[in-house]
Amino acid sequence: MWRVPPETAPTRGPKQRSSVDAVVAAAVRIADADGIAALTMRAVATELGLTPMATYTYVPGKAELIDLMLDAVYREMPRGELSGLPWRERVATIAAENRELLARHPWVAYLPTTRPPLGPGLAAKYDHELRAFDGLGLTDVDMDAALTYVLGFVNAVARIAIDTERAAADSALTDRQWWERAAPVLERVFDAERYPLAARVGAAAGGAHDAAYSADHAYEFGLARVVDGLARLIEKR
Repeated sequence: MWRVPPETAPTRGPKQRSSVDAVVAAAVRIADADGIAALTMRAVATELGLTPMATYTYVPGKAELIDLMLDAVYREMPRGELSGLPWRERVATIAAENRELLARHPWVAYLPTTRPPLGPGLAAKYDHELRAFDGLGLTDVDMDAALTYVLGFVNAVARIAIDTERAAADSALTDRQWWERAAPVLERVFDAERYPLAARVGAAAGGAHDAAYSADHAYEFGLARVVDGLARLIEKR
């Protein structure tokens, strides 16, 4: 993970045809294009022109490879300068950085985060993002919790957006086309008098977004509420 070189490097043996970094980069390309389910050691080997067994000389297995992939995209993600910004802008910056990461690498949104890869990419990301809450009078535990709160919101909105895009791709229908197809059936079975709020609010939201859901609106609306909630905590300090 940290690429610590061995104390003694081998002086004999065939020259390696690839590297850990090349294996990780190939795996990221596969996951970006086809999802994490398409990632296998054989697929990585094919991408690099290696035999499947050869990939195991660089990475022990798929679980370790996914950890390396996640740490690599964390290490490479752009990080804006936070110093000098008001705290609300700092929070908005780290939220936007993570939203962009998940848009570029959708598979990341579906990986468990309770035991993240403890590599240099995660360390750099965590240290950078904590700066959004530094100097606000929060305890260290509250700083960690506030960051978890923000990132959890971003991940949730990103997953809905990703699922919406996948549904459109799988069905070959946009959201608008899907609703237009479903509308005749809905008109026959849905009783607006029985469900007046659903009828009124659903129609208003659909008209505003031209779809059942707007990822951009959900993100902007939700982030404002997240920041407002954090403001109450910070103002008490």
